[in-house]
Amino acid sequence: MTTEPTEATEATDPTETMAENGSPTPPAVFWDVDAVDAMDFDPFMTEALQRDGLLRIRMPHGAEDAWLVSQYEHVKQVTNDPRFSREGLTGRNITRLAPHMIPLGDAVGFADPPEHTRLRKAASRAFTSRHIEKLRPHAERRAAELLDGMERAGSPADVMEYFITPFSLAGMSELMGIPPEDWPKMQEWTRLIISSSVGREGSERAKKEMGAYFDALADRRAADPRDDLLSHLVEAERDGRMTRSELVGFAELMQTSGFNSVRFNTANMVYLLLTHPAHLDRLRAEPGLLPQAIEELLRFIPHRNAVGMPRVAVEDVTVGTTTIRKGEAVYVSYLAANRDPRCFADPDRMDFDRSPNPHVAFGHGPHYCAGSPLARMEQQVMLRGLLDRFPHLRLAVAPREIVWRRGELIRGPAALPVAW
Repeated sequence: MTTEPTEATEATDPTETMAENGSPTPPAVFWDVDAVDAMDFDPFMTEALQRDGLLRIRMPHGAEDAWLVSQYEHVKQVTNDPRFSREGLTGRNITRLAPHMIPLGDAVGFADPPEHTRLRKAASRAFTSRHIEKLRPHAERRAAELLDGMERAGSPADVMEYFITPFSLAGMSELMGIPPEDWPKMQEWTRLIISSSVGREGSERAKKEMGAYFDALADRRAADPRDDLLSHLVEAERDGRMTRSELVGFAELMQTSGFNSVRFNTANMVYLLLTHPAHLDRLRAEPGLLPQAIEELLRFIPHRNAVGMPRVAVEDVTVGTTTIRKGEAVYVSYLAANRDPRCFADPDRMDFDRSPNPHVAFGHGPHYCAGSPLARMEQQVMLRGLLDRFPHLRLAVAPREIVWRRGELIRGPAALPVAW
């Protein structure tokens, strides 16, 4: 692990670059993304929040530097402003943590409205709050079965292995319409896709194999439609609202992010509760507080390393005191925005009474996470099931002995041994 910097370090080449219109931009600073442990907040983001202007950043991969937007109001501005484009990423080699871009080229994450709106609408029926609530009883039964197995295995046990991982994998895979016998392949493909340590070749091979799988499964669903997300996408393809390549890209992105985000965020929630006994005791005493507590956990948890996908300015735009020039790349940090003291009082304190809590853990603007109703429901079911089944749940090892995943875009424990 590298030493945590107290200040951002200038990139090795501090030469000013030129925007598309010829204006100079300041030198980039290098983001030492690996310098955080457990649920510690990245000090680089703290420093970015304390600056008046925006930072130019450089990460381990890619050739083009980018702006980093961290303040809450600025993040909302950029993510809701059509002058910042995802389509503009095509053909660009913008700085990033991973050696590869995560989604396929035709994925919804690369689209701008109105194309983005068209693609999301094809999946909207699967993610309505009403439809997700209909899934809750089945999710509760699945949770009970998995907890039965964990209880039979005996204390201590890895709650990731026995409960959180299989529950999260089943939830997203069932919604997508993937047969259970193929779930292990999905787990391995998504592991390779989100990893920054397996190299570009390994990740690209996993994306290609996963895409071919969804292409073949879409053919099966065209012949035998069901009430699942992939069937809804096939219907959109048949009606001319989506191409096959768009369908495959959408399915891959939803499966990868839906499984891993819920999986690791829930594990992070369990870790925080087991290391904050006063918060855990309160949830046990006040069961009705759980949904509100989850919202605060979503705000508080730094659930990813670095930042997500960038955007490109299609014209000059002023954000705060900084003018972002046409053609320049911009990252927003939802994690930093969720710790902005301009919006959240005492932001580094986990407060289950925080109200209002306008966090942006699921994003903001047109790219707001379509799967947020599913994620919330599954996290409520998992935490409720654990707390009810094991009233004396605790970590089986000292917190410092928990091994955290390295070289991946989403943060979380490699294993979470618990006792009861």
